[in-house]
Amino acid sequence: MSDQQQKPAYGGQALIEGVMFAGKRITVSAIRRKNNAIEYYEERKVARPVLQKLKKIPFVRGTVALIEAAMVGNKHLNYASDRYDVHPDDDGEIESAEKTSKMTMIFGVAAVGVFAFLFGNILFTAIPVFIADLFSPIFPGHVAQNLLEGFFKFLILIGYIYLISLLPLIKRVFQYHGAEHKVINTYEAGKPLTVENVQSYSRLHYRCGSSFMLFTVIIGVMIYLLIPFDNVIERVVHRLLLIPVVLGVSYEVLQGTNKLRNIPILNWLGLPGLWLQLLTTKQPKDDQVEVSISSFEKMLEREKTLEDEEKVGGRFV
Repeated sequence: MSDQQQKPAYGGQALIEGVMFAGKRITVSAIRRKNNAIEYYEERKVARPVLQKLKKIPFVRGTVALIEAAMVGNKHLNYASDRYDVHPDDDGEIESAEKTSKMTMIFGVAAVGVFAFLFGNILFTAIPVFIADLFSPIFPGHVAQNLLEGFFKFLILIGYIYLISLLPLIKRVFQYHGAEHKVINTYEAGKPLTVENVQSYSRLHYRCGSSFMLFTVIIGVMIYLLIPFDNVIERVVHRLLLIPVVLGVSYEVLQGTNKLRNIPILNWLGLPGLWLQLLTTKQPKDDQVEVSISSFEKMLEREKTLEDEEKVGGRFV
Protein backbone atom coordinates (compact mmCIF):
# COMPACT_ATOMS: atom_id res chain seq x y z
CA MET A 1 0.00 0.00 0.00
CA SER A 2 1.39 3.40 -0.99
CA ASP A 3 1.96 6.27 1.40
CA GLN A 4 -0.81 8.18 -0.40
CA GLN A 5 -3.29 5.38 0.22
CA GLN A 6 -2.40 5.22 3.91
CA LYS A 7 -3.13 8.87 4.48
CA PRO A 8 -6.62 9.91 5.64
CA ALA A 9 -8.84 11.22 2.84
CA TYR A 10 -9.24 14.78 4.09
CA GLY A 11 -11.63 17.14 2.36
CA GLY A 12 -12.22 20.85 2.37
CA GLN A 13 -14.31 23.74 1.15
CA ALA A 14 -13.48 27.15 -0.24
CA LEU A 15 -14.89 30.10 1.69
CA ILE A 16 -15.02 33.85 1.28
CA GLU A 17 -11.37 34.84 1.81
CA GLY A 18 -10.52 31.46 3.30
CA VAL A 19 -10.62 27.69 3.35
CA MET A 20 -12.20 25.06 5.59
CA PHE A 21 -10.72 21.60 6.12
CA ALA A 22 -12.49 18.67 7.74
CA GLY A 23 -10.85 15.99 9.86
CA LYS A 24 -12.34 12.99 11.61
CA ARG A 25 -13.03 14.89 14.82
CA ILE A 26 -13.11 18.57 13.88
CA THR A 27 -13.51 21.09 11.05
CA VAL A 28 -11.30 24.18 10.93
CA SER A 29 -11.50 27.35 8.84
CA ALA A 30 -8.85 29.97 8.28
CA ILE A 31 -9.75 33.32 6.73
CA ARG A 32 -7.65 36.31 5.72
CA ARG A 33 -8.71 39.65 7.19
CA LYS A 34 -8.05 43.01 5.57
CA ASN A 35 -5.17 43.70 8.00
CA ASN A 36 -3.49 40.48 6.70
CA ALA A 37 -4.16 38.60 9.93
CA ILE A 38 -5.39 35.01 9.69
CA GLU A 39 -8.33 34.11 11.90
CA TYR A 40 -9.56 30.62 12.73
CA TYR A 41 -12.92 29.07 13.39
CA GLU A 42 -13.49 25.46 14.42
CA GLU A 43 -16.45 23.15 14.91
CA ARG A 44 -16.09 19.96 16.91
CA LYS A 45 -17.84 17.08 15.13
CA VAL A 46 -20.76 15.57 16.99
CA ALA A 47 -20.96 11.78 17.14
CA ARG A 48 -24.28 10.54 15.75
CA PRO A 49 -24.33 6.72 15.96
CA VAL A 50 -27.22 6.34 13.49
CA LEU A 51 -25.50 8.49 10.88
CA GLN A 52 -22.21 6.66 11.38
CA LYS A 53 -23.95 3.36 10.62
CA LEU A 54 -25.69 4.81 7.56
CA LYS A 55 -22.36 6.17 6.26
CA LYS A 56 -21.10 2.61 6.03
CA ILE A 57 -23.88 1.54 3.65
CA PRO A 58 -22.97 1.88 -0.06
CA PHE A 59 -25.32 4.08 -2.12
CA VAL A 60 -26.78 5.49 1.11
CA ARG A 61 -23.62 6.95 2.62
CA GLY A 62 -23.27 9.54 -0.16
CA THR A 63 -26.52 11.33 0.61
CA VAL A 64 -25.84 11.16 4.36
CA ALA A 65 -22.33 12.54 3.90
CA LEU A 66 -23.66 15.40 1.76
CA ILE A 67 -26.31 16.40 4.28
CA GLU A 68 -23.77 16.26 7.10
CA ALA A 69 -21.28 18.30 5.10
CA ALA A 70 -23.99 20.84 4.29
CA MET A 71 -24.86 21.33 7.96
CA VAL A 72 -21.24 21.86 8.98
CA GLY A 73 -20.26 23.82 5.89
CA ASN A 74 -23.08 26.31 6.41
CA LYS A 75 -21.62 27.30 9.79
CA HIS A 76 -18.22 27.97 8.24
CA LEU A 77 -19.78 29.89 5.34
CA ASN A 78 -21.66 32.11 7.79
CA TYR A 79 -18.49 32.70 9.79
CA ALA A 80 -16.55 33.74 6.69
CA SER A 81 -19.32 35.95 5.25
CA ASP A 82 -19.94 37.67 8.60
CA ARG A 83 -16.26 38.64 8.75
CA TYR A 84 -15.88 39.54 5.10
CA ASP A 85 -13.62 42.55 4.60
CA VAL A 86 -13.00 44.68 1.54
CA HIS A 87 -10.24 43.13 -0.59
CA PRO A 88 -8.67 44.31 -3.85
CA ASP A 89 -9.55 42.39 -7.00
CA ASP A 90 -7.02 41.44 -9.71
CA ASP A 91 -7.21 44.90 -11.27
CA GLY A 92 -6.27 46.56 -8.01
CA GLU A 93 -9.74 48.00 -7.53
CA ILE A 94 -11.67 47.72 -4.30
CA GLU A 95 -15.02 46.00 -4.28
CA SER A 96 -17.29 47.47 -1.63
CA ALA A 97 -18.54 45.00 0.96
CA GLU A 98 -21.77 46.98 1.10
CA LYS A 99 -22.31 46.35 -2.61
CA THR A 100 -21.74 42.62 -2.24
CA SER A 101 -24.94 41.11 -0.95
CA LYS A 102 -24.91 38.06 1.26
CA MET A 103 -27.17 36.32 -1.26
CA THR A 104 -24.49 36.76 -3.95
CA MET A 105 -21.88 35.32 -1.61
CA ILE A 106 -23.90 32.25 -0.69
CA PHE A 107 -24.99 31.41 -4.24
CA GLY A 108 -21.49 32.05 -5.54
CA VAL A 109 -19.83 29.73 -3.06
CA ALA A 110 -22.51 27.15 -3.87
CA ALA A 111 -20.58 26.27 -7.01
CA VAL A 112 -17.78 24.82 -4.90
CA GLY A 113 -19.78 23.74 -1.86
CA VAL A 114 -22.73 21.45 -1.26
CA PHE A 115 -25.07 23.58 0.86
CA ALA A 116 -26.97 25.51 -1.81
CA PHE A 117 -26.42 22.64 -4.24
CA LEU A 118 -28.53 20.36 -2.04
CA PHE A 119 -31.31 22.91 -1.67
CA GLY A 120 -31.19 23.79 -5.36
CA ASN A 121 -31.34 20.20 -6.51
CA ILE A 122 -35.10 20.25 -6.99
CA LEU A 123 -34.91 23.16 -9.45
CA PHE A 124 -31.80 21.75 -11.08
CA THR A 125 -33.67 18.47 -11.58
CA ALA A 126 -37.08 19.80 -12.68
CA ILE A 127 -36.28 22.76 -14.96
CA PRO A 128 -34.39 20.74 -17.63
CA VAL A 129 -37.38 18.37 -17.84
CA PHE A 130 -39.74 21.17 -18.83
CA ILE A 131 -37.22 22.67 -21.28
CA ALA A 132 -36.64 19.28 -22.93
CA ASP A 133 -40.41 18.74 -23.16
CA LEU A 134 -40.73 21.93 -25.22
CA PHE A 135 -38.67 20.18 -27.90
CA SER A 136 -40.66 16.95 -27.78
CA PRO A 137 -42.25 17.59 -31.23
CA ILE A 138 -38.72 17.66 -32.69
CA PHE A 139 -37.10 15.11 -30.39
CA PRO A 140 -39.83 12.67 -29.35
CA GLY A 141 -39.30 9.40 -27.58
CA HIS A 142 -37.97 8.25 -24.21
CA VAL A 143 -34.29 8.07 -25.15
CA ALA A 144 -34.16 11.34 -27.07
CA GLN A 145 -35.95 13.25 -24.31
CA ASN A 146 -33.63 11.87 -21.61
CA LEU A 147 -30.53 12.79 -23.59
CA LEU A 148 -31.92 16.25 -24.29
CA GLU A 149 -32.78 16.70 -20.61
CA GLY A 150 -29.21 15.78 -19.65
CA PHE A 151 -27.85 18.21 -22.24
CA PHE A 152 -29.88 21.12 -20.86
CA LYS A 153 -28.94 20.19 -17.30
CA PHE A 154 -25.29 20.30 -18.32
CA LEU A 155 -25.75 23.70 -20.00
CA ILE A 156 -27.44 25.13 -16.90
CA LEU A 157 -24.61 23.88 -14.68
CA ILE A 158 -21.86 25.24 -16.92
CA GLY A 159 -23.69 28.51 -17.55
CA TYR A 160 -24.30 29.10 -13.85
CA ILE A 161 -20.67 28.47 -12.93
CA TYR A 162 -19.37 30.63 -15.77
CA LEU A 163 -21.64 33.59 -14.97
CA ILE A 164 -20.81 33.70 -11.27
CA SER A 165 -17.09 33.29 -12.07
CA LEU A 166 -17.24 36.74 -13.67
CA LEU A 167 -17.84 38.30 -10.23
CA PRO A 168 -14.56 39.48 -8.62
CA LEU A 169 -15.55 38.06 -5.22
CA ILE A 170 -16.37 34.65 -6.65
CA LYS A 171 -13.15 34.58 -8.65
CA ARG A 172 -11.30 34.90 -5.34
CA VAL A 173 -13.39 32.07 -3.88
CA PHE A 174 -12.41 29.93 -6.87
CA GLN A 175 -8.76 30.81 -6.20
CA TYR A 176 -9.15 29.59 -2.63
CA HIS A 177 -10.80 26.47 -4.06
CA GLY A 178 -7.65 25.91 -6.11
CA ALA A 179 -5.51 26.52 -3.03
CA GLU A 180 -7.51 23.92 -1.10
CA HIS A 181 -6.89 21.29 -3.78
CA LYS A 182 -3.20 22.13 -4.03
CA VAL A 183 -2.74 21.62 -0.29
CA ILE A 184 -4.53 18.26 -0.36
CA ASN A 185 -2.49 17.13 -3.37
CA THR A 186 0.76 18.18 -1.69
CA TYR A 187 -0.16 16.43 1.55
CA GLU A 188 -1.18 13.23 -0.25
CA ALA A 189 2.13 13.30 -2.13
CA GLY A 190 3.95 13.37 1.21
CA LYS A 191 5.67 16.71 0.59
CA PRO A 192 6.21 19.49 3.17
CA LEU A 193 3.46 22.09 3.14
CA THR A 194 5.43 25.12 2.02
CA VAL A 195 3.98 27.74 -0.32
CA GLU A 196 6.54 26.81 -2.98
CA ASN A 197 5.74 23.09 -2.77
CA VAL A 198 1.98 23.63 -2.74
CA GLN A 199 2.06 25.93 -5.75
CA SER A 200 3.83 23.24 -7.77
CA TYR A 201 0.87 20.86 -7.47
CA SER A 202 -2.35 20.73 -9.47
CA ARG A 203 -5.39 22.79 -8.54
CA LEU A 204 -7.58 19.83 -9.62
CA HIS A 205 -8.57 16.83 -7.50
CA TYR A 206 -10.58 13.69 -8.21
CA ARG A 207 -12.65 13.93 -4.99
CA CYS A 208 -13.87 17.46 -5.63
CA GLY A 209 -17.53 18.37 -5.20
CA SER A 210 -17.48 19.94 -8.66
CA SER A 211 -16.78 16.50 -10.12
CA PHE A 212 -19.64 15.16 -8.05
CA MET A 213 -22.06 17.70 -9.54
CA LEU A 214 -21.10 16.69 -13.06
CA PHE A 215 -21.45 12.99 -12.23
CA THR A 216 -25.02 13.61 -11.05
CA VAL A 217 -25.82 14.83 -14.57
CA ILE A 218 -24.20 11.83 -16.27
CA ILE A 219 -25.50 9.21 -13.82
CA GLY A 220 -28.94 10.81 -13.86
CA VAL A 221 -29.25 10.31 -17.63
CA MET A 222 -28.30 6.63 -17.25
CA ILE A 223 -30.77 5.99 -14.43
CA TYR A 224 -33.62 7.91 -16.03
CA LEU A 225 -33.31 5.78 -19.18
CA LEU A 226 -34.52 2.86 -17.08
CA ILE A 227 -37.68 4.64 -15.87
CA PRO A 228 -40.54 5.08 -18.38
CA PHE A 229 -42.98 8.00 -18.13
CA ASP A 230 -46.30 8.92 -19.74
CA ASN A 231 -46.33 12.70 -19.29
CA VAL A 232 -44.15 15.56 -18.14
CA ILE A 233 -45.64 15.75 -14.63
CA GLU A 234 -45.03 12.05 -14.04
CA ARG A 235 -41.53 12.54 -15.40
CA VAL A 236 -40.78 15.34 -12.93
CA VAL A 237 -42.16 13.30 -10.02
CA HIS A 238 -39.94 10.35 -10.98
CA ARG A 239 -36.90 12.63 -11.17
CA LEU A 240 -37.54 14.14 -7.74
CA LEU A 241 -38.10 10.74 -6.12
CA LEU A 242 -34.88 9.48 -7.70
CA ILE A 243 -32.70 12.33 -6.37
CA PRO A 244 -31.37 10.22 -3.44
CA VAL A 245 -30.62 7.37 -5.86
CA VAL A 246 -28.76 9.63 -8.29
CA LEU A 247 -26.80 11.24 -5.43
CA GLY A 248 -25.96 7.86 -3.92
CA VAL A 249 -24.71 6.32 -7.16
CA SER A 250 -22.82 9.49 -8.15
CA TYR A 251 -21.04 9.50 -4.79
CA GLU A 252 -19.88 5.90 -5.31
CA VAL A 253 -18.67 6.76 -8.82
CA LEU A 254 -16.76 9.75 -7.44
CA GLN A 255 -15.07 7.57 -4.80
CA GLY A 256 -14.31 4.97 -7.45
CA THR A 257 -12.63 7.41 -9.82
CA ASN A 258 -10.49 8.66 -6.92
CA LYS A 259 -9.30 5.11 -6.19
CA LEU A 260 -8.49 4.53 -9.86
CA ARG A 261 -6.74 7.84 -10.49
CA ASN A 262 -3.25 6.30 -10.51
CA ILE A 263 -4.17 3.45 -12.87
CA PRO A 264 -3.51 4.17 -16.58
CA ILE A 265 -6.60 4.27 -18.82
CA LEU A 266 -8.98 3.79 -15.85
CA ASN A 267 -8.01 7.23 -14.56
CA TRP A 268 -9.74 8.64 -17.63
CA LEU A 269 -13.07 7.97 -15.92
CA GLY A 270 -12.49 10.98 -13.69
CA LEU A 271 -11.45 13.36 -16.46
CA PRO A 272 -14.91 14.94 -17.04
CA GLY A 273 -14.99 16.06 -13.40
CA LEU A 274 -11.46 17.46 -13.66
CA TRP A 275 -12.43 19.39 -16.78
CA LEU A 276 -15.30 21.03 -14.90
CA GLN A 277 -12.84 22.03 -12.18
CA LEU A 278 -11.03 24.15 -14.74
CA LEU A 279 -14.02 26.47 -14.26
CA THR A 280 -14.58 26.09 -10.52
CA THR A 281 -10.93 26.54 -9.52
CA LYS A 282 -8.47 29.30 -10.37
CA GLN A 283 -4.74 29.59 -9.85
CA PRO A 284 -4.30 30.95 -6.29
CA LYS A 285 -1.86 33.60 -5.18
CA ASP A 286 0.82 32.84 -2.61
CA ASP A 287 -1.03 34.58 0.22
CA GLN A 288 -4.14 32.51 -0.53
CA VAL A 289 -2.07 29.33 -0.46
CA GLU A 290 -0.69 30.47 2.88
CA VAL A 291 -4.23 30.68 4.28
CA SER A 292 -5.03 27.21 2.97
CA ILE A 293 -1.88 25.76 4.52
CA SER A 294 -2.66 27.45 7.83
CA SER A 295 -6.18 25.99 7.86
CA PHE A 296 -4.94 22.48 7.06
CA GLU A 297 -2.12 22.54 9.60
CA LYS A 298 -4.45 23.89 12.30
CA MET A 299 -6.88 21.07 11.51
CA LEU A 300 -4.10 18.46 11.79
CA GLU A 301 -2.94 20.02 15.06
CA ARG A 302 -6.42 19.98 16.59
CA GLU A 303 -7.01 16.41 15.33
CA LYS A 304 -3.85 15.26 17.09
CA THR A 305 -4.82 17.04 20.30
CA LEU A 306 -8.28 15.48 20.34
CA GLU A 307 -6.87 12.06 19.50
CA ASP A 308 -4.44 12.33 22.43
CA GLU A 309 -7.30 13.32 24.73
CA GLU A 310 -9.21 10.21 23.69
CA LYS A 311 -6.22 8.02 24.41
CA VAL A 312 -5.92 9.31 27.97
CA GLY A 313 -9.61 8.94 28.72
CA GLY A 314 -11.14 11.91 26.95
CA ARG A 315 -14.58 11.30 25.50
CA PHE A 316 -15.44 12.09 21.86
CA VAL A 317 -18.71 14.02 22.04
